[in-house]
Amino acid sequence: MSVPDLAPRRTFPALIAVWSVAAVVAVAIGLFVEVDWRMAWMTVGLGACIILAFAVQLAQGTSHGFIDRVAFSIGGTLLIMGVISAIFGLATVIPGSFFPG
Repeated sequence: MSVPDLAPRRTFPALIAVWSVAAVVAVAIGLFVEVDWRMAWMTVGLGACIILAFAVQLAQGTSHGFIDRVAFSIGGTLLIMGVISAIFGLATVIPGSFFPG
């Protein structure tokens, strides 16, 4: 009698967790960091999210599709943080906006 293989863990909740942390980090940086230092801190936040993505995907415990999962995690993080930083960048350029430049 052989033991059946266990169903693999779902990977989508881990991706959503990393992406939501990236969104929270980007919004916090955009709100609380002054304009001159915003992009430097976005880089630090992206680095922290990349480390988080590796940690979350390693915690999955399976090597099947590891590179793909990490790539989707980091790619989504880069896209989310890029869009949020572009929004904050445009808000600083527009005169009379909430975020003066």
